[in-house]
Amino acid sequence: MVKNILFLTGTRADFGKLKPLINAIKSDEEFQYHIFATGIHMLAKYGGTVKEISRSGFDNIFTYMNQIEGEDMEVILANTIIGLSRYLHEHHIDMIVVHGDRVEALAGATAGALRNILVAHVEGGEISGTVDEIMRHAISKLSHVHFVASDTAERRLHQLGEMSETIFKIGSPDVDVMLSESLPELATAKERYQVPYKNYSIAMLHPVTTEYDQQAEHAEIFVNALLASNLNYVVVYPNNDHGSKFIFDAYNKLKNNDKFRLFPSLRFEYFLRLLKHASFLIGNSSAGIHEAPIYGVPTINIGSRQQNRFRYESIIDVDFIATDILQQISTFKSHTRFKPTTYYGNGTSATKFLTALKGNVWSIANQKQFKDFN
Repeated sequence: MVKNILFLTGTRADFGKLKPLINAIKSDEEFQYHIFATGIHMLAKYGGTVKEISRSGFDNIFTYMNQIEGEDMEVILANTIIGLSRYLHEHHIDMIVVHGDRVEALAGATAGALRNILVAHVEGGEISGTVDEIMRHAISKLSHVHFVASDTAERRLHQLGEMSETIFKIGSPDVDVMLSESLPELATAKERYQVPYKNYSIAMLHPVTTEYDQQAEHAEIFVNALLASNLNYVVVYPNNDHGSKFIFDAYNKLKNNDKFRLFPSLRFEYFLRLLKHASFLIGNSSAGIHEAPIYGVPTINIGSRQQNRFRYESIIDVDFIATDILQQISTFKSHTRFKPTTYYGNGTSATKFLTALKGNVWSIANQKQFKDFN
């Protein structure tokens, strides 16, 4: 009997991670994929990225508006659970696949666990030190199957009491895309997004919900440092977490400045190509911790948002202090490169994912057990 697998995506980032996995089962007659698209995919301000899902060659897409701009995270969580629950009432689903630490993934894991549907969590076991980390661990505890990116993540899931037979180390799925030969050429990416610079860097700043009172000041320091550096930047909008308004307000200083190209979103493959050839990535995005080191691109990681995450020689940590930020920008304004890391795998995640689905995943019980160390 065909197994129906639902992939839940709420952001441009998690779709980039899920895309290789969806492709892995797309043409396999043992499985039927479905996509529940919600979150900032649906918001025009953030680029309406839901259209990228169909442009990637997928159908079977159900779209659901789970929020309006500025809505609190707990309301978004409740809205998503309600919408997904109604979808699951009308569609037979054997497994829900969620990714990471976003509120939509928490909603998917909650709805699946309460409906006795197998929940598979991609990239559990990571840590960051912010509210995102709390949600990621909660998602792991609500999930029955774990597709992890590293040995370290696997060990952490054991600490959370997860059974060994439920954990599959597949690496990070976006590495499949990053190391593929199907990325657009740099000239094509620059032409698509009208990036005129020979040399440029990528800037990405997201809100830190636990530092809301400091967000306006941090955004101002970040933008003023970019301006003072007098370099060229491709700037990608923040996510929609509480406090994003302050970042948008600060970004007003960058508009109509020919050294900055601002985008609500970049299509994942094009973003990767631009990242691969950037002088450095600056801000507090997980892309600086996760994707940039795979290409050996330097990261100037600012503040606490990525606290406790994977560290590598290409990642330089600074606080929101203008002089320190400018000093690091000066260090990397030339085209510095580090040895690429293989910490997140070698680009075979989709193959390993499919192998697991054809194996004993379906014998994993809906009733979870906690495994004590003793």
